[in-house]
Amino acid sequence: MATRIREKALARRKNKDNRPQGVVKYVRISPTKVRFVLDNIRGKKAEEALAMMQNVPHKAGDILVKLIKSVMANAEVKGLNKADLIIKETWVSPGPTMKRINIRARGRADRVEKRSSHITMIMEEVSAGEVK
Repeated sequence: MATRIREKALARRKNKDNRPQGVVKYVRISPTKVRFVLDNIRGKKAEEALAMMQNVPHKAGDILVKLIKSVMANAEVKGLNKADLIIKETWVSPGPTMKRINIRARGRADRVEKRSSHITMIMEEVSAGEVK
């Protein structure tokens, strides 16, 4: 049984995705608002996407600047060149939702849902000729 466990562990290590990636969790912004901004940078070069996010007038831009810098640093640790990185995959998933109430007239209450997000980004190194 121990040899089978070792074999499985070796197989997992061999099949592991070694692309640089980063995750930011529990961000207090709605996933739809983040998705709107993420769609603009998917498939772009990392430095170009970073420049775009620094100048975008959305709250998600500041969060994505930090995430892009983090993934670029992860790529540097793995020995990849910053100039050749493109954003290959990126997605946002809903995090926990805080439920609050808004008091209204005549004893009524409206529900306020404060949504949060988990944002994941994976980059890949591509040679200069391959980028669109």
